[in-house]
This record gives sequence, C-alpha cells and structure tokens, in this order.
Amino acid sequence: MHVLTADATGQRSIDWIPLVIVVILFVVVAVIGFMASRWRTKPSERGLNSLDEWGLGGRGFGTWVTWFLLGGDLYTAYTFVAVPAAMWASGAVSGFFAVPYTIVLYPIVFLLMSRLWSVSHRHGYVTPADFIGGRYKSRPLALAIALTGIVATMPYIALQLVGIKSVLTVLGLGSNTNAFMADLPLIIAFVVLAAYTYTAGLRAPALIAVVKDILIYAAIIVAIIYLPGKVGGWESIFSAADDKLSAVNDATGKPFGAVIPGAGSFNAYWTLALGSAMALFMYPHSITGVLATKSRNTIRRNAMILPLYSLMLGGLALLGYVAIKAGTNPVDFNGAVNAQLVIPQLFTDLFPKWFAGVALAAIAIGALVPAAIMSIAASNLFTRNIYKDYFKKDATPQQEAKVSKLVSLVVKLGALVFVLGMDTSAAINLQLLGGIWILQTFPAIVAGLYTRWFNKWALFAGWAAGILYGTVSAYNVVNPATGKHFGGSIAAFPFTSITVYIGVSAFVVNALVAVVVTLILRAFKVTDTGDTTKPSDYGADENDPKVVEIEAAAAKEQGANPLAP
Repeated sequence: MHVLTADATGQRSIDWIPLVIVVILFVVVAVIGFMASRWRTKPSERGLNSLDEWGLGGRGFGTWVTWFLLGGDLYTAYTFVAVPAAMWASGAVSGFFAVPYTIVLYPIVFLLMSRLWSVSHRHGYVTPADFIGGRYKSRPLALAIALTGIVATMPYIALQLVGIKSVLTVLGLGSNTNAFMADLPLIIAFVVLAAYTYTAGLRAPALIAVVKDILIYAAIIVAIIYLPGKVGGWESIFSAADDKLSAVNDATGKPFGAVIPGAGSFNAYWTLALGSAMALFMYPHSITGVLATKSRNTIRRNAMILPLYSLMLGGLALLGYVAIKAGTNPVDFNGAVNAQLVIPQLFTDLFPKWFAGVALAAIAIGALVPAAIMSIAASNLFTRNIYKDYFKKDATPQQEAKVSKLVSLVVKLGALVFVLGMDTSAAINLQLLGGIWILQTFPAIVAGLYTRWFNKWALFAGWAAGILYGTVSAYNVVNPATGKHFGGSIAAFPFTSITVYIGVSAFVVNALVAVVVTLILRAFKVTDTGDTTKPSDYGADENDPKVVEIEAAAAKEQGANPLAP
C-alpha cells in the first residue's frame, strides 16, 4: 500500500507504475477498437457503408453483447466519478438517487423500447426523430427531437472526457503552467477514440465494453470488500460522513448535506429518481444501443438482467463516504478542491500501485465506450434528420454513412474543445440541463408508441413550452458558493413551495400544453392526418418482413392479379 496525494498547492509527481498499466490497457482496447471493423462483417460489407452497418452494428447484437453494450453506454465514466463525488460533497440527495433511478428505469425499458425496436425494424428507422417523422408526418417536430438529442448529448460527451482527465490528473499528467503538455494525454486519447470510431462504428464500443465491464466489476468488487476494513469499518465510515456533511457551509449557512435524505428532501429525491429514469432512454445513445439489437426479446431480456449494474452502482456510491473517512484530499493542479478526483485519488491512496493502475484504467476506458456511442448517435441524428431531410433528400446509404462518420469526428472535437477551453463545472451544469431538455422528448416519443390522439402541433407546442420553462428555471438556480447561474437542477414546483427536479416540472408543463392544445385544435376541427406506421408494426419481431418487402410482395401480387383490390 502506498499514499500519493497532492499537496495544498496541487503539485504532483508522476506515478509511473499505475501510469504504465493504464497505457498498456489503453493500447489493448485501442487495438480491439480497430479490429472491430471486421467483427461480424461480411467481406462485401467491409467499410461499413451504411448507417445500419456503421451506426447500428448491423442490427444483429444478441443478449450478452447488448448487455455489455448498454451497460457500457448507460454506466459511464462519469457515473464512476460523479456519483461518489456527489456523495462525498453533499450526501445522498444529490448522489444516491442514482440507485433507485436505475431500478425504476428497467420496467420502462421493458414496456417501451421493445415497441420502438419493432416499428424501427419494420421501417428502417435509425434515430428517434426518424420514428417521430414517420409517426406524425411532421418535419418540424422531427427536427425539434433531433436538435434536442444533439444538444443534450454534447455536454454528456464532454463529461466522459472530464472523467478521463480526472484519471490523468491523479496520475500526475498535468500542469498549472504548461497548458499544452497538461492536455496532451487527453488529446492523444481523443485522437485514438475518434480514429477507431470512424473506422469501426458501433462495433468498436460494443467489443471494448466487454473489457471495460470486466475491469470495472473487478475494481468495484475488490474496493467494496477491501476498503471499508482498511479505514475502520462501515460504522466509523457513516459516522465520519455524518460529521462532515452535517457541518455548516459558510457560503449557505446550512449543512453541506446529509447522509440520509431528510423529510424536506423527499420530493427532490424521488423526482430526481423518476425524472432521470424517464429521461435516460430518451437519449439518442440509449436508443442507438436498443436499435442495434437483433430482436425485441433481446431488449426484454436485457431489461431483466441489466439491474445487476445497480448492485455495483450502490456499492460504488458508498465509496464517496469511504473517501470521507479515509481523508482523501482531491486537490487539482490549481490548488483547488475538485470533487471529481475523489475516487481516482482514493484508489491511488489506498491500493497497491498495480491495482490502482487497473482501477484507473477501468475508469478511463469506461469513458471511451459511452463517448463513442454518443458521438455515433448524435452524428446519426444530424445525418438522417438534418442533412437528408433538409439538404439531400436522395442521399444514398453510402453518402449517409460518410456524412455520419465525418460528423462523429466534429462532435468529439467540439466536446474536446469544450473540456479544454471551459471550466469543467460548466459542463457539469450543462449536463443537468441536458437531462431536463431530453425529458421533453418523452411525450412525443412515448405517446407515439401507443396512440395518435395528440395533434402534432400540440406536441410541438408542448415541447417548446417544456424546453423554455426548464431552461429558464435552471438558469434561475444560483450556486450560493460561486454566484453562477445554472447552479443545480432542483427548484420549487410552479405555484408551490415544494422543491422538485426541474425536469419533472417542465415535463408536466409540456404534457399539459400538449393535451390542452390538442383539445382546442379538435374543437376547431383542425385535421391532423399522416402516419406511415400501422398497429401491426409495433409488435413485429426479427423474422417479420420489412415494410419495403411487404410493399414489394403486394405490388407483385397486384401485378399478377389485376382484379385484386
């Protein structure tokens, strides 16, 4: 065991043994990423010259590949960094809600995503906005869904790079004086990520996710078993956490947080959990993982076994309290306390160097998988719902794949510039906004999976009202420590003093506007025609024919029998 913490000024020396292990494992996954272009690919399909092949992995992933892919997609490096960091900084309200949220999530997946898979299978939809465009025959609504997905995903990608940067900082790769040398390792990681994503598409993160999950499970299981005994046991851990969090914050005059949410925090806690569960599978990267599966039952089976990750997440969250007891000192190179360094610093302080290297590599690699999937999902939205709909309606599958590959590079470059050029706390706050924004796509997508009762213009009005309300409400939350806007995601529900997750409040506004406007338009006999889907599409499975095949068979039959209706 060794201890290597930063001093009060943030000065660090390079910890070579963990660094070498991180580099070796990073090279291994990079090689896997490049080799993935040949995995499950026929010689005639090499080059992945369609969005089905490049952006959805050929739509052929089975149960276990999907389990690793969705696990790597949903449980990101920022999960491993931010959840315990929130527990360390302010306690259960801002951190532990992630555990019940991932439990509530999977019944939603079981019910909704199999229907989305079926209709997408029948019509060849690649993105959620494709489905909206077909279901409602509304280009403005489809564009709104696409833009929301892209904008909400960008800070999420940036946060994966923040996760990598926290690992590099703890390893000593950084500087408060030479900006280029400080960021060079992150730039190199970005270039490799961009290269294998461009080459192999979704197949790369699908394969890498297997390595990532093995490393993560090994690191977390060992940490949960080993670290509590190392620092004195769970009773002393919770006692130390209670002492730290119940202390008064000079900036607010209130306690820093609470080990267990108090009665005044119950509404914030459950709305954070529910709203986050509703939002997660509205993100385009989550839907990309769903549409890459080979059957609707693959999704249902995964909804039953993915909660295994929630067990890991619960133990991981509690490591934030372990870090309090251990006296972990997460000081950045500028000498300021950076909560995002807590878990990497805890592992570096209390584990042997070789195992610390494995754990830090798991966190860094855990950033590569979701970053790749997110960039692919965002680029697919741009290609299908902006480039093809508004600039080149007759784009070939090869042209779509080429544009999507190039846009995936631009998306990752934008995220990198964001991380290098801005205070990372801005990325954290924008990610909170991302959850609020993406939740406003829920009414259109989920209602569309079951009914065409809502008018498409009413759904558009509801979306706009939810986005506007959510953005303004989040802007009005001021961080008392820094005085900056977008300081959190909790605010009073309209016309009450009950504090809840802003995303849920905005969702209620969205749904009410959609219902009221639909009723008004129906009262004025405004027609809302157009739907390319049929009820049978929502239960289709892998062996059911595609719509083009059905139409071709019908045309052939019509030609053979001119008297056919």
